[in-house]
Amino acid sequence: MPTAVLTDRERTAVQAYLRLLHTVRAAFDGPPDAARPFLVPPAVLTEAEEALAGAGLAGNEEAFFRLLHDWCPPT
Repeated sequence: MPTAVLTDRERTAVQAYLRLLHTVRAAFDGPPDAARPFLVPPAVLTEAEEALAGAGLAGNEEAFFRLLHDWCPPT
């Protein structure tokens, strides 16, 4: 359960980042000898970058990851 109150733009940035993270994980999951893609779909990266910029978090990784941790703490 989220512990921080996020603005709509912050929530959008966190959700875009999580989609990016899940996309990368899915691309690299599988048998160790399987071929791996060498890039993430550009639309996924663009969505994350635009969401971070829209929330004023572009270039401020420390603030973003603190926000991410507060909203979605590790289990």
